[in-house]
Amino acid sequence: MEILAAALQGLDSAQTQLDQAATRIAQAGNPAEGSSGDTVDLAAEIVNLAAAKIDYQANLKALQTGDEMAKHTLDILA
Repeated sequence: MEILAAALQGLDSAQTQLDQAATRIAQAGNPAEGSSGDTVDLAAEIVNLAAAKIDYQANLKALQTGDEMAKHTLDILA
């Protein structure tokens, strides 16, 4: 089903966003060599984490709904 594939792709994208934001937050206390200071905007990264969490939850719900639809379809055909 296309909805399942789209939801899985969305979950993968949200996971990537979460990983990237977490990595940037983890690097906040360790400025890069040659850098004069902290270049991580923690407020923006928290917003990115919240947005990725919402994306993840929405795609998970779509995946659950697609699974339920497939089960109901099989029940009807059986």
